[in-house]
Amino acid sequence: MTDQQALRSIRDLVAAANRHQSDVAEFVALHHSDVVVVNVAGRRVLGRKALREAMTAGLNSPLAKVLTHLEIEDIRFVGPDVALVSCAKRISDERGEGPAVPTRGSLTFTVVREPDGWKIALAQTTPVS
Repeated sequence: MTDQQALRSIRDLVAAANRHQSDVAEFVALHHSDVVVVNVAGRRVLGRKALREAMTAGLNSPLAKVLTHLEIEDIRFVGPDVALVSCAKRISDERGEGPAVPTRGSLTFTVVREPDGWKIALAQTTPVS
């Protein structure tokens, strides 16, 4: 796979994460089995099982009305099968109540190439004030 093909595949992965943020099965499938996710509120989940549980709980709560949109700012390869993806994250909170969430964040993905394609191994969001 050329770098250009890898870049397209990684962009497709981020687009799929955007598109499937409210679909537990599709979203979780985009992640490495040992994924680490730290959300904008600082909650850390470790592994696909914990991600599935956290997403299911969130989508069955008012948090289902908190939606995000990602824009890739940069992709850097740190090895042939590992890349760092820097994204701007816009957060839309349509709950109308509850604690306020930041409206913007900086999201960094570490993505790894697996036999079946690129997967998210780490997702870390930092709020931007």
